[in-house]
Amino acid sequence: MKFALSDMQVSSPAFSPGGAIPARHTGEGEDVSPALAWSGVPAGTRSFAVICHDPDAPVVKDGGYGFVHWVLYNVPGDATGLPEGFQGGSVGMSDFGKPGYGGPMPPEGHGTHHYFFWVLALDTPPALPEGLSLHQLLEAVEPHTLGMNRLMGTYRRD
Repeated sequence: MKFALSDMQVSSPAFSPGGAIPARHTGEGEDVSPALAWSGVPAGTRSFAVICHDPDAPVVKDGGYGFVHWVLYNVPGDATGLPEGFQGGSVGMSDFGKPGYGGPMPPEGHGTHHYFFWVLALDTPPALPEGLSLHQLLEAVEPHTLGMNRLMGTYRRD
């Protein structure tokens, strides 16, 4: 099974695993993507994809659930992370209906949401077309995924 967790580790200087995502990285703040770092990358990695997904959002779309906040891919295989506000790679479509990062912004009074920042290590060079949806990206990379893992942060909007 290609989409199983691997030994790769994902972290962020902005928040700890399971910790609160700072408002700076949300729709209530500056809406800038947090810095991410990864290690333990599988041998043969030639590119990366990064996804931010909120499974707590009450949305069903394309046979999936939750809300897609970020679809990023074609990140070079020698990268060890992304700086805050990263603008490289190729951007896909978020569920906001636009490309690029859109930070956490759960409905008011909806409680704490969990945001999963997934990093996928791929055995293909960065050559996917711009503008893919999450579903399209996953279809394209499934046979090329060498490893993956995630970092989960939380956000609550009162």
